[in-house]
Amino acid sequence: MPPILTPRGLVALAAAGSAAVLIAALVFQALGFPPCDLCVLQRWPHLVAAILGALMLLFRLPMAFAGFGALAALTTSGFGLYHSGVERHIFAGPDSCTSNPISSLSAQDLMAQISAAPLVRCDEIAWQVLGITMPNLNAVVSLIFAGLWIAAALGDRRARR
Repeated sequence: MPPILTPRGLVALAAAGSAAVLIAALVFQALGFPPCDLCVLQRWPHLVAAILGALMLLFRLPMAFAGFGALAALTTSGFGLYHSGVERHIFAGPDSCTSNPISSLSAQDLMAQISAAPLVRCDEIAWQVLGITMPNLNAVVSLIFAGLWIAAALGDRRARR
């Protein structure tokens, strides 16, 4: 079996993938695409997965920890799916970064809402290529990372039999 397909190799791929997603997000931010609240929320599980993978490889932690990596990847994938739905106006987004109906607001309440509104809204697509947005990419790529984490855990179980 090639070394990259060993359980530890799969952990390295998944953790490096999460680190690459974080780096890419920071590069996009530096290029003038500031993140909304949901974008930032999607970064935390990637950070957990990257750190967990590094710790597993550095300290040769048991592959049982790979389940936590899979959970982190599935969490950020779920956030990405939710954010994709918010961008497409399928789901209502959090009040902190989306627009809400204003028909029932007084002028004073409306001004307060405008003053408190963030600069970056979650329900607006900031970047897309061929209709694919950053949250769409995160959701799909994170599912792949979850598969790598799960394959690492299962591969380790098979090896110990």
